[in-house]
Amino acid sequence: MGKNTTVAVPKKKVNWKIYLKRYWQLYALIALPLIYLFIFRYMPMKNILIAFKEYKLNMKLGDMPWASNHGMKYFIKAFQTPDFIKALRNTLMLNLLDLVAGFPAPIIFALILNELCFKRFKKVVQTIAYMPHFLSWVIIYSLSLQLFAPNGGFISELIKASGHEAIPFLGEAKHWVATYVGMGVWQNFGWGSIIYLAAIAGINTELYEAASVDGAGRFKKMWHITLPGIKPTIVVLLIMNLGGIIGGGFERPFAMANPAVMNVAEVIATFVYKVGIKGLKFSLTTAVGLFQSVVGLFFLLTANWISRKLGERGIW
Repeated sequence: MGKNTTVAVPKKKVNWKIYLKRYWQLYALIALPLIYLFIFRYMPMKNILIAFKEYKLNMKLGDMPWASNHGMKYFIKAFQTPDFIKALRNTLMLNLLDLVAGFPAPIIFALILNELCFKRFKKVVQTIAYMPHFLSWVIIYSLSLQLFAPNGGFISELIKASGHEAIPFLGEAKHWVATYVGMGVWQNFGWGSIIYLAAIAGINTELYEAASVDGAGRFKKMWHITLPGIKPTIVVLLIMNLGGIIGGGFERPFAMANPAVMNVAEVIATFVYKVGIKGLKFSLTTAVGLFQSVVGLFFLLTANWISRKLGERGIW
């Protein structure tokens, strides 16, 4: 008998013109987001050169002289600035605490919601949990003042009524950090649970039925079916959060900071605003922003590489 031979099947070439004609509606839908990204994300990238040049308000970017030390003057200057080192330290500290406290919160909340039997009660709880996401940080800080102010704050008055001294939630560094992280978790856990609830909804219900036949209780179903089912979603979101570990928004630290806690409240975003926008040191703060982006990209790529090595899909 002759040896079995495998015949290579030639790949069918895709005619992109026919494909485009068939699915032109999808390309039309994605056109506007792509135009937005190109205009507001990619075109401004040429201004990264400001980090390597001596910024002059009355000169074009191409005509500005290069900074000393082969263009690295402002990167060196940033790391010689005590305020930047403090802002970098605070950014890492607050974002790590946010990750530790805030990342598991929506997962736990989604798991609890999934176990609720009464649909109407579940919808009410979801709505209440989502609402803080739509509040600005100015409003949230106003609420925190009403709750935690040493004199007149609702929580502080309850503590005093119980015979204890009021805790300086907003006036002492360690208590301010706890309040800052707690308010962040409160604002985001409900909204963050949406994607996990969607992932849970995609799990095959036959797995739960089979587990019930085997005598598994709710906790075992959650541990052996629900959590493994949403594990890819958890990994992807964790990687994305790690990518922003040195980033962070401007509104939250700016709104919640006060002179008594500036030693821990000053972050890179507020440093860039004060030094770059108010102090007109554009080259220095552009260098800081570029450093921030490069380090964030490094964390993202590293986290994705580790997840692929551990057998997960990662982002790509």
